[in-house]
Formats: sequence, C-alpha cells, structure tokens
Amino acid sequence: MTFKAALLHFAVILIAALAGPRFAAAEPLQLVGFGDSLMAGYQLPQEDALPAQLQRQLAAQGHEVVITNAGVSGDTTSGGLSRVDWSVPDGTDGVILELGANDALRGIAPEQTEKNLEQIIIRLKERNIPIFFVGMLAPPNMGDDYARTFNAIYPRLAERYDLPLYPFVLDGVITERSLLLDDGMHPNTEGLKLMAERMLPLAGTWVAGIRGQSN
Repeated sequence: MTFKAALLHFAVILIAALAGPRFAAAEPLQLVGFGDSLMAGYQLPQEDALPAQLQRQLAAQGHEVVITNAGVSGDTTSGGLSRVDWSVPDGTDGVILELGANDALRGIAPEQTEKNLEQIIIRLKERNIPIFFVGMLAPPNMGDDYARTFNAIYPRLAERYDLPLYPFVLDGVITERSLLLDDGMHPNTEGLKLMAERMLPLAGTWVAGIRGQSN
C-alpha cells in the first residue's frame, strides 16, 4: 500500500469513527403509549390516536421518536398491570403511562387503583424504563370524597417515584363538546390533537432527558 493510499484509508476510518456516534444518536427512541381508550384512539384511525399525534408533534420539534400504541379500550389499572410485561417489549426507551379513567367510571376503590399503578411503575423501573406519567381526574358524579381520594393518586405517585406528571389527560378537551365524539366522553381527532399539543412541552423535556442519558 502506497503512503497516499494508506493516508486515505486512515482518513476513511477516522471519519467513520467520528460519524458513528452521531448516527447512533439519530436512532429514534422507541416509546410505548400504554393506556386505555384515551390512548388507543377509540373509534378513530390509528394515525389520529394520541401516540401518533404526539409523535408527529415531537418530530416537528426535532425529536426522533417512534411511539407504539399499546392502548386498550376499556382497560383498567388492573388490566394494565396484568399485561404490562408483554405490552412493553424489551428495548423500549420510555413509556407514556395513562390509566385510571375506567377505574373511576366503575367506582373502583382509589386505594386499589393506586396499588395497581404503583406496581406498574415498579415493574417498569425494575427494567430501567423511564416513565411519563399522565394523570386523570374523577368524574363529578362520583362525589367529593371519591374525587378527593382518587385525584390525589397521581401527584402522590409522581412525587414518590420522581416522575414527570401531566396532571389531567383530558385538560381543555372534556368541557368542549366540539372536541368530543358523540358519546360526550371520548375525544375526536381535534381533541386528541389538542391533548398532544398540551402535553408537548413536558413530553419534549422528558424525551430530551432520555436522549441525554443514552448519549
């Protein structure tokens, strides 16, 4: 090998070595949206569901992510606990955890809801999977005592396990009839778009933190 050829060979190796980490950093983060019908996109195409909406908005801010939709309509925290191990595959970089609405609608004891959510959090943390925690508020018809106990679950768990908390998944949507389906409970496409927009600042910070830890 001539000196010039050897120099060129070295330059190619050096460029590849320098570029490697940059290409690795550009790999999309693999996230999972784990929840109920509010995550699943009840009666809507998958491209309109919350994971897809949030993925597009994060991408517009320069965050390379893929958010897999693991929402199941009608799921309770008990159902989520029973499937979290197989619904969140190995290699997942982060989970958006949104559960509890159906517990409140069914009047499940808040203490049980909290235990289930805590076990889900513990299982994910045991796998070193970061969590973006999405809260829920009890419907008014459940009464003040129930609401007071239920609504305290999310901030308490967020503080206990040091999780970023988006306090109320339906914030700005549930009171706007034009943003809901005919059932008056589930968001339509525009409602989900607004939900993603409102989550975006906190979700973007969370994603950036995961990216920073992986570099």
